[in-house]
Amino acid sequence: MKIVKVYGSGCKRCRATEAMVKAAAEKLGIEVEVEKVTDPKSIAIAGVLSTPGISVDGKLVHAGGLPDATRLEGWLSA
Repeated sequence: MKIVKVYGSGCKRCRATEAMVKAAAEKLGIEVEVEKVTDPKSIAIAGVLSTPGISVDGKLVHAGGLPDATRLEGWLSA
């Protein structure tokens, strides 16, 4: 199981990013646990300077704007 954290304030783009993560995991048949991180201090500590941000298994892979679907699938399948 992959642990994916979506960093952001809960804005529309952050919710869309969470939905994209879940859809990509379902498409790939990968079991994921998605955790939303909305605390500004925790977001900063994770190194996310622009939201939404995504980490997969503790590694920050994306920050700022919606992720590219193909790259998202790559991060989840790696």
